[in-house]
Amino acid sequence: MQNTPVGTNLVSVATGFSRGNLLVDPAVPIEGAQADVFSLTPAFFRAIDFFGMSGKVGVAVPMATGEWAGNALGIDTAVTRTGFSDPRLVMSVNFLGAPALGRSSMRTYRPKTVAGIQLSVQAPLGQYSPERLINLGLNRWSFQPRLGVAQTLSSHVTVEGYAAATFYTANTDYFGGTELTQEPFLEAQFHAIYAFSKPGLWMAASIGYGRGAQIAIDGEKEESLENVRISAVLKVPLARQHGLKLVYINGLTTRLGADFDTFQVAWQYGFGGRP
Repeated sequence: MQNTPVGTNLVSVATGFSRGNLLVDPAVPIEGAQADVFSLTPAFFRAIDFFGMSGKVGVAVPMATGEWAGNALGIDTAVTRTGFSDPRLVMSVNFLGAPALGRSSMRTYRPKTVAGIQLSVQAPLGQYSPERLINLGLNRWSFQPRLGVAQTLSSHVTVEGYAAATFYTANTDYFGGTELTQEPFLEAQFHAIYAFSKPGLWMAASIGYGRGAQIAIDGEKEESLENVRISAVLKVPLARQHGLKLVYINGLTTRLGADFDTFQVAWQYGFGGRP
C-alpha cells in the first residue's frame, strides 16, 4: 500500500527455499509429503495514476525446481519437477489517503490513513500434465480481490490489515480424468512495520489466518484448509534505487494444507517516475 511516484518502474527478482509439507495443489493424495523447493520469481510493476488515485499494475512469473517425497496411493514415491509455475497479474488502487503524485510532490507527502484494493489473477500457464499427481501449475484460473487499510502511528511505526478471498475455476482435466473444484479461500493478515531513521531501511512482522478452499473431486468433498502463518521481513537499501529484501515465512499451525518454512531473498530496482 506504499505510495510510489507515478510512472516509477519496479523490477525485482526473488529467490527462495522452502522445506516441509508443501504441495502446489492440496488435493494431491500424498500422505506425509515432504518437499525441498527452490524458486525464482522475476516481477515487474509500474506505478500508475488511476483517475487521481495512486495504483500499481504488474506481473510475476515464478519458476521452481524441487523434490517431493511421500506415500502416494499406497506407494512410497519421490518425484522431481523443474519449470514454470502459474504467472500472476496484479492491479491495485489506493482509493483513500494516497493520491497520485510525482517525485517532487512526494517529498512533502506524509501518509496517515491509507485504504486500497487489489485484484490478483493467476493464469493456468504453468507446467501441468493430467497424468502427473504433482505439477507446478494448477490448470485453472484463480482470482483474488483484497482490501487493505494502513495507519501511520508515528514517523517510525505503521500498522496494516488485509482481508482477501481467492476464487477458483474448475480443473476439468485433473489426474485420472476427474474434475477438481474448490470453494473460496478466505484470509486475513496483520502487519506491523518499523521504519528506521535511515531512508529505505525498515522491518516488519506479520501474522495471517486462512480458512476454506474445500476441494471436491468429481463431487466428493475433502476437508477444508485452515492455517496460521507468521513472517518477518527486513528491507535494506543498497545503492541508489536498489534494495534488498530478506523474508522468512513459517506455517505456525496447520489443520490441513501446506506446513513449511520459507527463506527468501529479493532484489529490487526502481527507475523512472513523473517529476
